[in-house]
Amino acid sequence: MGIERGQYVLLYHSENAKYLVSFIPNKALHTHLGIVELREDLEFGDVIKSSKGKLFYVLRPSTSDISMKVRRTTTIIYPKDAGWMILEAGVGAGSKVIEVGTGSGALTIILAKIVGPNGKVYSFERRPEFLENAKQNVEKAGLAEIVHFELRDPAVDGFGVKDADAIFVDVPEPWTLAQAAHDALAGGAAWVSLSPQIEQVKSTFEALRGAGFVRLKCVEILEREMLVRDVGTRPKERMVSHTGYLVSARKVKNA
Repeated sequence: MGIERGQYVLLYHSENAKYLVSFIPNKALHTHLGIVELREDLEFGDVIKSSKGKLFYVLRPSTSDISMKVRRTTTIIYPKDAGWMILEAGVGAGSKVIEVGTGSGALTIILAKIVGPNGKVYSFERRPEFLENAKQNVEKAGLAEIVHFELRDPAVDGFGVKDADAIFVDVPEPWTLAQAAHDALAGGAAWVSLSPQIEQVKSTFEALRGAGFVRLKCVEILEREMLVRDVGTRPKERMVSHTGYLVSARKVKNA
């Protein structure tokens, strides 16, 4: 089956030479490994030889590939953290979720993929330049219909959303959102947030307890890739270590 015009394609030579491109038939991609021609009848799984004789594999990009390649105006939530947050929140196809701190839209894309066309992501951002960039990233990913963007500070104005299945928070002062989040969530629904500093976590725990959340938890996710070889298999020297402290909690109605 052919690749549709505008669909994302991952051209993979190696981990150090991979390119996420929007497919345009007969377009040429210029790389340090030569020119890669995207012929009209290209299909996923094909192999292309560049003008320098280097092989590129035509792969369907993962959600992780897409989220990591967004145009960034902010730091992003890494897939290793997003995966834990989504599993802890218990959301899936058809869920209605809130995101606070749209940023560059990396987590927005992941959430939209998870909830699917029958779900909804309500994404709130205070900075108009961040919001505009995130909108473009989400549109390029083909997920614009699933996401409702708002330029708003929910700590001041609330969310205007009720009975959400989960809230995902990535702002400098998450504790200011505890009461508004409690008002917006369905009973038993999840709060998940990321904070780079442990002092932020302490303030968040205090606010969540005061607002009526229980089962509070904080974890840190470290990711190390293995270098697998015929001889000398070992961990790679570099790893994705501290990116933030992850907090989860559950809303109860009368705590």
